[in-house]
Amino acid sequence: MGILSHNKIQISLFPIVVLLSLTWSVSAANSAHNTFVHCLVNHSEPSHPITSAIFTPNNNSFSSVLEAYIRNLRFNTSTTRKPFLIITALHVSHVQAAIICAQKHNLQMKIRSGGHDYEGVSYVALVPFFILDMFNLRSIDVDIKNETAWVQAGATLGEVYYRIAEKSKTHGFPAGVCPTVGVGGHISGGGYGNMMRKYGLSVDNVIDAQMIDVQGRLLDRKSMGEDLFWAIRGGGGASFGVVLAYKIKLVKVPETVTVFQVRRTLEQNATDIVYNWQNIAPTIDNDLFIRLILDVVNGTQNGTKTVRATFIALFLGDSKTLVSLLNDKFPQLGLKQSDCNETSWLRSVLFWTNINITAPVEILLDRQPQSLNYLKRKSDYVIKPISKKGLEGIWNKMIELVDTILYFNPYGGRMAEIPSTATPFPHRAGILWKVQYQANWNEPGKQLADHYINLTRVLHKYMTPFVTNNPRQAFFNYKDLDLGINHNGKNSYSEGKVYGLEYFVNNFNRLVQIKTKVDPGNFFRNEQSIPTLPNRKS
Repeated sequence: MGILSHNKIQISLFPIVVLLSLTWSVSAANSAHNTFVHCLVNHSEPSHPITSAIFTPNNNSFSSVLEAYIRNLRFNTSTTRKPFLIITALHVSHVQAAIICAQKHNLQMKIRSGGHDYEGVSYVALVPFFILDMFNLRSIDVDIKNETAWVQAGATLGEVYYRIAEKSKTHGFPAGVCPTVGVGGHISGGGYGNMMRKYGLSVDNVIDAQMIDVQGRLLDRKSMGEDLFWAIRGGGGASFGVVLAYKIKLVKVPETVTVFQVRRTLEQNATDIVYNWQNIAPTIDNDLFIRLILDVVNGTQNGTKTVRATFIALFLGDSKTLVSLLNDKFPQLGLKQSDCNETSWLRSVLFWTNINITAPVEILLDRQPQSLNYLKRKSDYVIKPISKKGLEGIWNKMIELVDTILYFNPYGGRMAEIPSTATPFPHRAGILWKVQYQANWNEPGKQLADHYINLTRVLHKYMTPFVTNNPRQAFFNYKDLDLGINHNGKNSYSEGKVYGLEYFVNNFNRLVQIKTKVDPGNFFRNEQSIPTLPNRKS
């Protein structure tokens, strides 16, 4: 089936003595975990033994395997709850064994692809748990003739972009600008990037999928049915099963694209420029995506602070056309030819992730981010422009807080054309832009973490008059446990509805119905997964 036939990972047989040692090293005092390992071994195919994919705390590599895909240092501390076991699946049968045995022994399973998980819910839990890590399942099979590709969940976006470009200079895929993000979580939660105004989200360009359901069955689009296929394209795959791979539809990109980054402070007329950006960025040519980043920097006078607006853009065309377009539609920005860089679509990914645009493109195959830090993120959506007075109030609040950053990502274009019910991702027509709130810090400690997390909460609260309400909408892939949490992995409907309506608005109820049908026992769950309908039996 699809990409599975292309998996060429070789698995070596372990000596029986290692198997016995592994089996009994989980915990001498915990027979439940021992029998779980026995179950895994018994349910794996003889031709693909699972032993080399199992890591326990007694294994010397356990910590390095666990930490390899932790992208938020808040969840890599001595007090962070650790899994009792990690399965680094090397074959589809390992995924099936994990699902079957975890249910048999009533164990909590977390599914991790790339680890860019703002709240760590793919590798941290409130209850004892194990991790099913997908990073070994990362085959990418590009078919330029049919303009498609099968991509396994453990691949990174950088790997996908690189493999597409190997085959064609005029094809790409609309997905995120961070190359180390894992495909599994990115696509299953929606997946947006700087071609969204031209081609929509990643999920709008997915045409098939392979997943393992709660019964351990390998399904594709036809066998899973359209409801489940709908749900795993934006509703979060980890609520419904283990997505192994997505079949994506490639899109056309020109051989030459243009990128730019222009910065303006309040003293350089940033308020007027941002005010105009609000009306222009969501309505301008669909080939142009202009992200706005707002942060606080030192002012021109000693000891003063000011707000800086950074405009970073991708234009699917040449610089001459871009400068002409912006001089006509957005003259306030004052874009000059010298601000622009013409490059290939693949190299534009380097530019957007702050890598020198002349660096070898092979850097996109590096699965480790350039840097790691402690972080907190929140999100919002804006449906009407903010007045200049409103913007000035935001500047004052940011200067008061200092260590907060706002990212504004414009919508419109193709995003406004796709119905809000086409996928679980509901934020479509009427949305002007999405807000991401950021706080980053580099030192451990609860007191410091509480300080920075609170900064995002204060700014988020201040923004209330400017964003959506009833419900206040949020982006599912910007996980935010402030919005609500299902405690102890029970996932009650009432608790799930709190965050579910913010993430999915009117699509939440359909997701719940599908979840209840395909996973009635609620095996696939985490702190913010889709809940099942309450059992109404008396």
